[in-house]
Amino acid sequence: MAHFLKVALIGNPNTGKTSVFNALTGLNQKVGNYPGITVEKKEGSCRLNRTTKAHILDLPGTYSLNASSMDESVVIELLLNRNNKDFPDVAVVVTDVENLKRNLLLFTQIKDLEIPTLLVVNMSDQMKRKGISIEVEQLQADLGTQVILTSMRHQEGVAALKEALVNYRQLPTTPLLDLETIDADYFSRLQKTFPTESLYKLWLVITQDVNFSSLERKRIQAASDFKVQSDAVLKRLQQKETIKRYQIINQTLKQTYQVNNDAATDLRSRIDRILIHKVWGYVFFFALLFLIFQSIFDWSSVPMDFIDSSFAQLSQWVNAELPPGLFTSLLAEGIIPGLGGIVIFIPQIAFLFLFISLLEESGYMSRVVFLMDRGLRRFGLSGKSVIPLISGTACAIPAVMATRNIENWKERLLTILVTPFTTCSARLPVYLILISLVIPERSILGINAQGLTLMGLYILGFAMALLSSWILKSYFKTTTKSYFVVEMPNYKMPQLKNVGITVLEKTKSFVTEAGKIILAFSVLLWLMASFGPGEPFTKADTIVREANINNPLTEEALEAEIASYRLEHSYIGILGKAIEPVIRPLGYDWKIGIALISSFAAREVFVGSLATIYSVGSEEETPIKNKMAQEKRANGQVVFDLATGISLMLFYAFSMQCMSTLAIVKKETNSWRWPLLQLGLMTVIAYVTAFAAYQILS
Repeated sequence: MAHFLKVALIGNPNTGKTSVFNALTGLNQKVGNYPGITVEKKEGSCRLNRTTKAHILDLPGTYSLNASSMDESVVIELLLNRNNKDFPDVAVVVTDVENLKRNLLLFTQIKDLEIPTLLVVNMSDQMKRKGISIEVEQLQADLGTQVILTSMRHQEGVAALKEALVNYRQLPTTPLLDLETIDADYFSRLQKTFPTESLYKLWLVITQDVNFSSLERKRIQAASDFKVQSDAVLKRLQQKETIKRYQIINQTLKQTYQVNNDAATDLRSRIDRILIHKVWGYVFFFALLFLIFQSIFDWSSVPMDFIDSSFAQLSQWVNAELPPGLFTSLLAEGIIPGLGGIVIFIPQIAFLFLFISLLEESGYMSRVVFLMDRGLRRFGLSGKSVIPLISGTACAIPAVMATRNIENWKERLLTILVTPFTTCSARLPVYLILISLVIPERSILGINAQGLTLMGLYILGFAMALLSSWILKSYFKTTTKSYFVVEMPNYKMPQLKNVGITVLEKTKSFVTEAGKIILAFSVLLWLMASFGPGEPFTKADTIVREANINNPLTEEALEAEIASYRLEHSYIGILGKAIEPVIRPLGYDWKIGIALISSFAAREVFVGSLATIYSVGSEEETPIKNKMAQEKRANGQVVFDLATGISLMLFYAFSMQCMSTLAIVKKETNSWRWPLLQLGLMTVIAYVTAFAAYQILS
């Protein structure tokens, strides 16, 4: 019978903790949220040997156990609560070989919690190039633990780490710091009050305001008595603790860690002079964005065309081979076109996440955050607002969650309100299909016009976020000054395994999450389009044939007109006709109106909805893009012309993203006031902008 070991991976940001997690778990991992809060929970499993399996929990990056954010609080509360189902049997602290001194502060704190703790010194392949040498045996003796040098790039040290995890019971748990050396009277009284408890755990309970469930209620009250001193006194004791810990670290590294500065290279500083330059940094960043969007269009065109035609052929085959009836109709006209409307965008979504992953893995994304901070202050945003705004290009939901790192409430609220303007990946399918319809597929001076349009939409969304923030900042005036701190990691070659896992997991998540909604809406739309009230629907065949008795049509043309008449008088047609007067000034007909409403569940549903609507009653083998291009108004004009296409793109650029975003804003602000205000303002901006664009271009 296999023994299950619970392992917690802990470390500062940018130490390669994710690489260690990926090396141990591979694809045996899942991502969710901690119950009741919006902090990401990443966990996986691996086999350590024939008899031992490990459950690996990748905890949020943290600099110390003196929490200043929700992410860090999650780490502390887990490590203090032995009753938590995820409380680790062993903690693995991952450090970066070039920043060992700073990383060891967290290690000493965790070891003082008397949890078996391993020290992983990652990126050891950089030691020779950076002129670093480590006396591993002496370091192990001084820190009272096992030290493992690893290089995830070369898969070195993974076997040793697994072996050390199996033998974790042999690790000493003796604390490194005697807290009584900080304040003998205070800490001796604390220990006497709770003689059976770990002194450092008690100290964290007092200073961090977290729940220590193993203490009885009366003891919790007793512990609070140690807080009667002012916050300034506790802060001073914390500062003394940090100084004492660094004294231990400095003494240890003086004997065990050497750096030959002559071997170090200044390549990083030379690159940074360009990439974070106040002029050339922006030039490089926007040039890089331009290349990314060009590539997204050029590289994905072949697989997208294949997927599009394959789903069209599949629908035709189902219609031809299965017996006629509701089930066949549901498959051919509802489910298959609906799913095809999202699967077709897998290549472009995968390329988008590929580029984002490469930027993060290389260390460049931190430079972007630093670079953009310079200009954001004037718009009333915190420097930390950059992270949610950039994260919003993937999805607004985790982007809104990321605002929890902004301590000032007003700055955080302002960031939450404007973040949905940034173009998320869910809008990408809408943009891509519309751009391919109304923007010519040609190059101007070697520049792909469609890729340029896509980049313009991303910039437009970001610009509207800044403009909205600038307008709102007077309403959210704050007297509290905030500070922005970002770590500049070393540049490194992205690890293909990390990039591959990220692209696979993100794309799979995008497809499965969107797929659930699209499948449900496809079935609902098919039902509403396949049934209708009264004789206009049930007797559509007779009515149309009688109306055309003096106007001979081919059988094919007659069938198409019957299908169109029946759709118009179905339940979905009635709903579409009801809202058409409101959206007609924007250039939209009732079919587009249905897609607009249904896409509030998820933006990707827009394409799937139109695919379902245009497929009902049709047996033609025609890809959705061609069906949209062939759609005509009553006067014979093409529906998706330049004016309508631009109007739709602007509407989606500025309107609220989806109901999930609305829900997460409500949760983060703990009020319906802000999400409803956000929904109203964004809808008005989207409507007015789309109206102006259509009226001017038409």
